[in-house]
Amino acid sequence: MSSDCTGVILAGGGATRYGGKPKGLECLNGERIIDRVARVLSLASDNLLLISNDPAACGWLPGVRTEPDVRTGLGSLGGIYSALVLSGSPVMLVAWDMPFVPAALLKRLRLLGAGMDMAVAESGSRRGLEPLCAYYTPACIPAIERRLDSADLRVVGFYEDVRVARLSAAEVAQFGGAERLFMNVNTPADLILAERYASTTDGDNYRQEE
Repeated sequence: MSSDCTGVILAGGGATRYGGKPKGLECLNGERIIDRVARVLSLASDNLLLISNDPAACGWLPGVRTEPDVRTGLGSLGGIYSALVLSGSPVMLVAWDMPFVPAALLKRLRLLGAGMDMAVAESGSRRGLEPLCAYYTPACIPAIERRLDSADLRVVGFYEDVRVARLSAAEVAQFGGAERLFMNVNTPADLILAERYASTTDGDNYRQEE
C-alpha cells in the first residue's frame, strides 16, 4: 500500500434537507458522524484533511488540517478538486454524512487504485457508483478542471476521461449491504434510521480494522 495518501472528509453542501444544521456533527450512539468518518479514514490513509466552507469548521476536528474549497460554489465535484489540489497527493475521500463506511472497504479501494487514476465502489445508487466514497489521484485534476471550466458539475462526468478501477457490487457485498455502507444522513428521518443501524452488529461495521 502506498505510503502517500490523504484521507479527506468532505463536508460540503448547505444541508438544506437538514434545516441548514451541520449534519456531520449529529451523533450516533454518542459519537459524532464526523468522528466516525475520521476514525475509518485514519486507518486507511496516512493523514487527514477536512474540506469545508463553514467558518466554524476549524474547530470540528482539532489537530486536523481544515481548508475551504479552492473554487467555491461548484458542488461535490469542486470538493473532489479541492481535495486533490490541497493535498498534493492521492486521496481517499468520504463524505462527512456517511457513518457506516468500514476501513476495510477503504483499504480495498486504495489497493485497487494502485496503477490507476482512481477507484470507486459500485452500488445500487442512481449513478451505480459511490463518487463520495472513492480513491482519487492527482492524475484526475486536469480532467476535473476541464469539466469545471465548462460548467459540467456532474460528479462522475470526468470519469470517462480517466482510468477508473471499479470495486464490483459483489466485492462490496463482502463488507455488508450497500444500502447501509453508503448511507447518507441527509434528513432527521435518516438519522433515526442510522441510529437503528448503529445498534446492530453489521451497522457498526465501521469499526473493522482489517
